[in-house]
Amino acid sequence: MTRLQAIENEALTLEPDERAALAETLLASLDTPEKIEAAWAEEIERRSADFKSGAVRGIPAEIVLAEARALLK
Repeated sequence: MTRLQAIENEALTLEPDERAALAETLLASLDTPEKIEAAWAEEIERRSADFKSGAVRGIPAEIVLAEARALLK
């Protein structure tokens, strides 16, 4: 049995919430701060381009805040 198989077998004995927490930790360990920053930079560029091209429209802050306040009442 390989080390990986042993770890997998042990992990499968955990409760579902414990397995979920372990999975989140393992997945987070794959993303370096540089990768996360690069992904956000790409997303910012995409959203900016969509706004500039007119593909999406902005909503004035006053409207957003009024709607948020209405939802909180």
